[in-house]
Amino acid sequence: MNINKIVVASHNQGKIKEIDAMLAPFNIEVLSAAELNLPDVEETGTTFEENARLKADTLCRLTRLACLADDSGLCVDALGGRPGVYSARYAEDASGNRDFDKAIERLIGELRKTGNDDWSAHFSCVLAFAVPNQETQIFEGRVDGKIVLERSGDKGFGFDPVFMPEGFDKTFANFTKEEKAAVSHRGRAFQKFVKIFG
Repeated sequence: MNINKIVVASHNQGKIKEIDAMLAPFNIEVLSAAELNLPDVEETGTTFEENARLKADTLCRLTRLACLADDSGLCVDALGGRPGVYSARYAEDASGNRDFDKAIERLIGELRKTGNDDWSAHFSCVLAFAVPNQETQIFEGRVDGKIVLERSGDKGFGFDPVFMPEGFDKTFANFTKEEKAAVSHRGRAFQKFVKIFG
């Protein structure tokens, strides 16, 4: 597929940086929705796929460019899969600002209240890639792990300081960008996505 420019349907700088790094080997210019003054698309879906598809299709229509959108989130077993598709909104305060430090405190507080000591969790990511006049393609990635009580690490973003992936003894916030890209939910979805570029 011959594409040299992709609009990423996100205003999240952490996410944009991760995606930019993953697409760098393919010489694809990454433009964020913010750079193009595009609106945040309201996530009205109830699944990661519905939300990703909605964002990619909307911005593809608005820009007439290839658009990549992801919807991802943390699903915690003891909380019935929450925060799930509401992971970003889980971190919002009354004025709509996101504060993941507070969101982590809230998450740990809710987990303690359950009385359940199994804090198994997984991160899910669904990528939707919309190209004008083509069928939107979907790519999924998932990483299993658990929530840990003590925050650790200063890399990454979101819930990374308290998520320890299976098979590792450190949280995502202790991973280098390259290490995280190899095993993260977004990394796994991306490994499937980049295959379309050869």
